[in-house]
This record gives sequence, structure tokens and C-alpha cells, in this order.
Amino acid sequence: MITRDIDAFFAFARDVAPDFGPATARAAFLVAPDGFRLAEQSARDNVYMAGESAFDAQRASMQHRELQRAISSVIPTVCFAGDPDTPDAVFPNNVFGTAAGRTIIGRMRHEVRQREAARKDIRGFFGGVLDYAEIDLSQQPHACELTGALVVDRARGLGYCGLSERCDEVGARLMHEAFGLRASLLFDLAPGEYHTNVVLAVLAGRAAVVCPRGFADPEIAASIAAFHAPHAVVCDEAEHAAFVGNCIALSGDTAWMSAKADAALSPAHRARLAAAGFRVESVALDAIEAGGGSLRCCIGEVY
Repeated sequence: MITRDIDAFFAFARDVAPDFGPATARAAFLVAPDGFRLAEQSARDNVYMAGESAFDAQRASMQHRELQRAISSVIPTVCFAGDPDTPDAVFPNNVFGTAAGRTIIGRMRHEVRQREAARKDIRGFFGGVLDYAEIDLSQQPHACELTGALVVDRARGLGYCGLSERCDEVGARLMHEAFGLRASLLFDLAPGEYHTNVVLAVLAGRAAVVCPRGFADPEIAASIAAFHAPHAVVCDEAEHAAFVGNCIALSGDTAWMSAKADAALSPAHRARLAAAGFRVESVALDAIEAGGGSLRCCIGEVY
């Protein structure tokens, strides 16, 4: 099922067992912020991106290394070298995604990001080392920026796909098929939002973090929160702006977010995550966040 009908989607979702596959990834991969700087093309439709003077490549590199060290305590984590010609490559989950036994390569909107999809080392790692089959969407014309645009409930095989300039309806269908999902809900992001994973996270199938202002139709956000009640965190404006929605579960008991997001998370919402079985772990990523994304954007998942 792939639909815009929220009633039909959740009627289906309520009967879906959490038996689609592992709820969290078995490993993670990163791309180092080598030559990290303002990507002018990406800045056209990413309101979270800071001005050029805010970029500090050395600090970004140090924070990124600490991110790898931190999450390596939970799951195996590899890091590929960056490339100054691809300054957004620090956010690899938009370009490379995985499902059981296969790699999906997305179609990026901006040419500066399309270069990332051609990387032979990352393709070779998945195809040659892990022996994953490759589904290459990068050469077709429809934007589909993978798990930036598509938030996946891996336990149930459900997708939440926000449409914007970074993903159209055809691209959404291509991703739905490539990830082999049971059902996907399509909806429009609010004007100015570029990726769903900035305003929505599903944590190990047990909890959801929702930023209502990021949805064009607030009923969509409310329905997602209701589906995950009582383990739904509905972010306020400050939490939204601090990237609380850009979090990820890397194990059944950890929810990771940036230090900025951690500081903005209200005590009540922290308690709600704890009630769902998650402790919050965080890493300082303010230098990376100048690029318009946060912790979840940095993490590619290996399923």
C-alpha cells in the first residue's frame, strides 16, 4: 500500500505485527566532513543551513570523530573519507540506504549531491564486501533522497514519506518498492522543510518523535503521534529548531541526538522516552549542524 489516505494507512498499520525485520540497524557508516563548507546549491532549499562564516571544518572534523567513537560503543561503525568536492557528503543517509541484502542508491536533487552517488568505494563496500544487491535509483529523473525524505518503521515495514523538492510522488513510490515496505504514507512537508527526518523519527518501532510544524497538514502529525501513544514526543518550537526530531535509535534502549537537541528536550519528553525504554545519548555537533542537518543525518544504517 502506498497512499495519502491517513485513515486507510493507519487502519492497515494497526493490524501490522512488528515482525518485518530488525527494529534497529546492525551497523552504521559515516562519511567524514573533509573540506566541510557551505554547499550553495543545498542552501537554496535548506533553511536550517547557516551562513558561510559559521562553518568550521576543523571543529566539524573533531566532532564527527567523536560521533563515530560514541556510537561505536553501541554498534560497529565505519567511516569513509570525505571529499572537498562533495561538502554535503557528511549526510550519507540521503544517498545510500540498505534493506535486507540490498543497497539502495538515491537520486539527489542538487548536482553537488548527485556526485556522491558515483562513489566507487561506498558502492564497492556494499556490493563487494557485504555482497549486497544494488538498486540504483540515481540515474532516473525523480528526486528520492532516501531516509532523509523517508522515515521507516523497520519493525513494521511502514514508511512515512514527506514530499518536497527533495522527493516527489514517483520518487516516493520508487523508494517504497526498493525498501520493500508493506505500506507508505505520503504527505506534504510544510513550506521551508526539506527532509522528513528533521521533523519525524520512529525509534525502534516503539516510540515516535514528531514536530507538527514540519507538516503541511497538522492532522498527519497528530495521527502519527496517536498511533505511537503513549510513547509519542510532540515537539514544541524550541525542540523542533534544536533538531530533537533528528534523532535515531541505534539499539533497543538508546535514542541518540545532538547535544543541542539534548539540551532542548523537555523533562516531560525525556521521561516519555524513558517510559518507552530509551535513555538519551548525545554528542556535540554544532559545527556539523551549520550544514543544515544533525546527528541522524550523519548516520547511514546497515540492515
